[in-house]
Amino acid sequence: MKYRLRHRTTYAYENAVSFARCVLRLTPRSSATQTVTESAITVTPEPSARLTRIGPFGAEIVTVTVDKPHKALVIEANSRIDVHVPPPGDPDASQPWEAVRSRALNTADLSPDGPASYLFATPRTPILPSITDYVRISFPPGRPIIAAVSELNNRINREFKYDPGATEVSTPVAQAFDARHGVCQDFAQIMIVGLRGLGLPVKYVSGYLRTIPPPGQARLEGADATHAWVAVWCGDETGWVGFDPTNAILAGNDHLVLAIGRDYADVAPIDGVILASGVQTLKVEVDVIPEDEPTPAHA
Repeated sequence: MKYRLRHRTTYAYENAVSFARCVLRLTPRSSATQTVTESAITVTPEPSARLTRIGPFGAEIVTVTVDKPHKALVIEANSRIDVHVPPPGDPDASQPWEAVRSRALNTADLSPDGPASYLFATPRTPILPSITDYVRISFPPGRPIIAAVSELNNRINREFKYDPGATEVSTPVAQAFDARHGVCQDFAQIMIVGLRGLGLPVKYVSGYLRTIPPPGQARLEGADATHAWVAVWCGDETGWVGFDPTNAILAGNDHLVLAIGRDYADVAPIDGVILASGVQTLKVEVDVIPEDEPTPAHA
């Protein structure tokens, strides 16, 4: 499935900003299931310095410095992406989860696509017995790993309420778990904490989910949004399989990967520092447009 992707972020400031340094993770990542054919990032005002590097998990990271006074900062990323996720096969034919755990713990692959980097706790995703016990219910001895993770994926969707007002980006995972409320970031990190507590490797995936406008209505410009889900390593033969607990589905050709990491801190699309006083406002507009659809209409 081929897409045009547009991600536009606008910061507006009450008072002029004299200096800004931003770290941008806005270039989608090519992989075995996704090919990025074009990608460009524009920043207004024009940065005085721009540095591009590859991060520890394979993402292209762009650091920009803007040192001229400005009251608005606009960052826009445009890409063309071909997503080609193969079906995972029969969930009940996948390896027992204990066999996958054993193989992951004994792997020598330290690359961004190997399991080793995604086995251990991080400050945002600590090992918490309460979440491990919750996840363990779906993992009786000998159960095939894809079947077990699929059940967990469905349980989180069923037992947790999507509530944008319940959490913030800094909300601890334990708080979101206890409240049973949150957003895609919270559900992904709860799943990560529990699965790592069982010794299974899990990635945090940042990206976009294609939305389909109601029948007879045009797609509105900027109406899509960023999204988060997980990828679980299911053994050498199967590799990584994406699970979306917010929607109780497997990640497929409607999921566009922006970046992968151990938790949200590794993949935040934009972070940085500014020198200014006063209030700032943030506006994010995202368009995920299949190549065979017309350009979205303005709202």
